[in-house]
Amino acid sequence: MSLVDDHRLVLDGLEARLRDADGIELVAVETTWSQLVAHSRFPGDVTVLDLYLDDHIPVTAKLGTIAAAGGRAVVISRHADPGAVATALRAGAKAFVPKTAGVDDLLAAIRSVADGGEYLAPELSERVQAAGSTADPNLGRREQRALVLYARGHNVREVAAEMGTTEETVKSYIKRARRKYREVGVDIGTRILLRRHAVREGWLAPDSR
Repeated sequence: MSLVDDHRLVLDGLEARLRDADGIELVAVETTWSQLVAHSRFPGDVTVLDLYLDDHIPVTAKLGTIAAAGGRAVVISRHADPGAVATALRAGAKAFVPKTAGVDDLLAAIRSVADGGEYLAPELSERVQAAGSTADPNLGRREQRALVLYARGHNVREVAAEMGTTEETVKSYIKRARRKYREVGVDIGTRILLRRHAVREGWLAPDSR
């Protein structure tokens, strides 16, 4: 299995506990998504990844990459917002474990996923089921990228520079993305609403500024 978390203290603690666990072989332990993907043994049978890595890549894209490479994912986070959990599960995560849970819960999730199953802490199930009822707006890859960067506080000029395109194109991406969300009943027409949605979707952490 592989493990990625951008907090070194957390990563070292998890690595130490998982290496001592019966039946678990850690093949990759990294602090960034790019390092993990570049690892020769990525993704392993199971990848444990933090929901809010400090990058601009949506967790949905990471989960898609893991699945395309033949792996299965367990998402961990100190924030267990039901919307974010539901988004991760819809995007292909097979388990979600809050960092407030114990290592035994993480081990149970890893083993369940490795055996082809799924895992969700019982206290999350009911809330996640309600949050997961929102339809998928089916954003294009560039539309989602622009929206994520914009939600993170970048202005249109900065988003255009990051994406290597024009400001008018970025405005078009954001406008189309907002329309697609509106069509499935989600209003992200203001910065405040977009930020709230970004937290629910796992694009940024609830306490980020």
